[in-house]
Amino acid sequence: MVTDEVGQGGTTAGGPGSSAGQQGRTGQNLVQLITPAGERVSHPEYDPWVQDMSDEQLCSLYEDLVVTRRIDTEATALQRQGELGLWPPMLGQEASQIGSARALRDDDFVFPTYRDNGVAYCRGVKLTDILRVWRGNASAGWDPYTVNLGTPQIIIGSQTLHATGYAMGIQNDGADSAAIAYLGDGATSQGDVNEAMVFAASFQVPVVFFCQNNHWAISEPVRLQSHVQIADRPLGFGIPSMRVDGNDVLAVMAATRVALDRARRGGGPTFIEAVTYRMGPHTTADDPTRYRDANELEDWAQKDPIRRVKALLERKGLLTPELETAVQQKADAVARDMRTGCTTMPDPEPLDVFKHVYSTPHSWLDRQQDHYSRYLDSFGDPAGAASEEGARR
Repeated sequence: MVTDEVGQGGTTAGGPGSSAGQQGRTGQNLVQLITPAGERVSHPEYDPWVQDMSDEQLCSLYEDLVVTRRIDTEATALQRQGELGLWPPMLGQEASQIGSARALRDDDFVFPTYRDNGVAYCRGVKLTDILRVWRGNASAGWDPYTVNLGTPQIIIGSQTLHATGYAMGIQNDGADSAAIAYLGDGATSQGDVNEAMVFAASFQVPVVFFCQNNHWAISEPVRLQSHVQIADRPLGFGIPSMRVDGNDVLAVMAATRVALDRARRGGGPTFIEAVTYRMGPHTTADDPTRYRDANELEDWAQKDPIRRVKALLERKGLLTPELETAVQQKADAVARDMRTGCTTMPDPEPLDVFKHVYSTPHSWLDRQQDHYSRYLDSFGDPAGAASEEGARR
């Protein structure tokens, strides 16, 4: 099914295998497989890409959506209570993140933004590690190569360059894995993103640009920065694009699988615009009521990604009390572990700032560490000497 129920006019380029995708022709619709009322609708081009989704897997997607929302609300609460310095909520964008992340293989490499904590959860990042940067305890929360997920990028759009470069490496290695870069609608106005698409198109590398159009780049609406649909922009670089209902977890999964298949077969890059909505603030330092109409938020609440999957499960007779209890218990356990890990996280030692700067010994850095250590010693603080000894070990 195609629909124009999500705002900004509703154009979409066809899938990478379609004539629309190849020729750059656009229509007036979004790809949608689950309506906001929970009705499963047919789309002949995208249905085959999710035909393997069993009832059990649908229930698993529902659990993912509920758990990731709980991660988000718990982290927001931790920030409000002074346990985190900042938090970037993903409220309302769960389907975009879960649907795309669950389409990936383990050997695909992900380059996220700072908001993609649902993707991190799907890639197996430990809950405490998700919070380290936001608590100010580390420069990065995890080793990217253990989960094939880069650390969150604060510099808007820079991860698209990293993804394109990594995809060039995949191409040179002759592998059939892919890279995926997450970005927001605001990032499409950045030079880095446009340069990444130039290189990706020129060398036809296996990369997917996954844009979560949540309608607001901090306090600026998407209609201000782009007078055409976001999905129309990559067509100018020769990159096929798709425009999907970002609150529909199945449509997102189908589109991502299409793009990944194209990349693995040597078909080059694809751009996906997942049209969703940021229901919370840009970060916990933001007050969206200063620039956003409350009626807009109310309208989008009716298209909530969790509500529609729940309604689908009800229609199929799958939403049993046992399932709801199990999902709620999982969400509670995740939130409990997350809070415990956050509040018991040890503070970094003063000299930890010198760790992980270089992969090999570096005399310039060693000299700085020595100067800083002697500076700490001047205060008569024995902890400084102990930290230095620990850093040397």
